[in-house]
Amino acid sequence: MAFPGLADDKAKLDAQFRKLTAKFEAMQSNPEKAVPAEELKKARGVILLDRTKAGFIFAYQGGNGIALVKDGNTENYGAAAFLKANEASLGFQVGGEQSFYVILLMSTNATRGLADAKVNFAGEARGTAGDQSAGEEGKITEDQRPIRVYSDRTGLYGGAALKGGAISADDEANRKYYGDYFTIHDILFNKKVKPTDSAKELAKKLTDAAVKKKS
Repeated sequence: MAFPGLADDKAKLDAQFRKLTAKFEAMQSNPEKAVPAEELKKARGVILLDRTKAGFIFAYQGGNGIALVKDGNTENYGAAAFLKANEASLGFQVGGEQSFYVILLMSTNATRGLADAKVNFAGEARGTAGDQSAGEEGKITEDQRPIRVYSDRTGLYGGAALKGGAISADDEANRKYYGDYFTIHDILFNKKVKPTDSAKELAKKLTDAAVKKKS
């Protein structure tokens, strides 16, 4: 039996889902900030993270987001899991503006880290092409860059952008969205829930964006 309150909660989470999808589309429409197609194609998982804006005096309250992971056999994205970020994990921006991030998980190990109680990206979130000014680009191999961070404010981020921060599963949001308690491992890896229409829509946007446009 479906309860009205639970249906309302799911509708609100679907609206949040669509908002994140729209922000991803807007970011991809800007050539200077878009995540490169080849990076999206190679990614094993994607996190869309929205930093929430707080009050005038205080800093901010953290952020919320969603994660999707590719199936190793089909290369298709599965169901999405809701995430939350604490204040420290969003501390790489100065000021109180609201910002949106696309975090690419480039290896299976990086995606499996999502199943931890808290995901700490310290020392792992590194830039790619835009990091050359730091003089470290030539020293960093692909294997040393399991995580790439892009922002709607500046495009590519460099050098341990998430250092000291943590992102964790939003268990309450996931419970409300799927109508029962499922761990993030159940959702992303054990296939205990099916992708919703919102997840399918986002997966299509990600897949389409991974196709390099012909000039």
